[in-house]
Amino acid sequence: MDGTVAERRRVRSGGSAVKAAQEDSFQAFVEASWHRLLRTAYLLTGDHGAAEDLVQSALMRTFRHWDRIERRDAPEVYVRRVMVNLNISAWRRRRVVEHSVAEPPERGVGAGHEADHQEAHALRDELWRTVRAMPPRMRTVFVLRYFEDLSEAEVASVMGCAVGSVKSQISRGLARLRTEFQVERSAR
Repeated sequence: MDGTVAERRRVRSGGSAVKAAQEDSFQAFVEASWHRLLRTAYLLTGDHGAAEDLVQSALMRTFRHWDRIERRDAPEVYVRRVMVNLNISAWRRRRVVEHSVAEPPERGVGAGHEADHQEAHALRDELWRTVRAMPPRMRTVFVLRYFEDLSEAEVASVMGCAVGSVKSQISRGLARLRTEFQVERSAR
């Protein structure tokens, strides 16, 4: 069978020009938003491979309903919602994930630029370990609120919950971060 995949699809679907236009607009959307979606997925999963899989799965589901989604002028919001839902489903399948390291990272000693850089890196690593240890729902709220810079109302909309639930998750998460960092700092 000769021709491109798009041409073969058009032949199978009766040569629909509407279907071809939808495919083209979906492809343009994917090309324009891939990096933003991948960043969000990485922040949700903490793993590059899992992030790529999550984005691809979300885009496959989005394509099925592209004609309805495109008309609402918010396809990226829809894809983010699908990613959150898929990620939650993945959490339910695998409850506990542990990240073990051979030795804790060393702290930089001295007052040089290198020590400052090492300290910042260690602090960022500490923060990420604490965020990854949060329950999935709380971690999702943190990623969407602080890393994606969405408002509390937007986070609630993406997660399909009340704004009050988002606020309580943020409050509990911040309390947890404060406790973790105080315990770790006092142990030094």
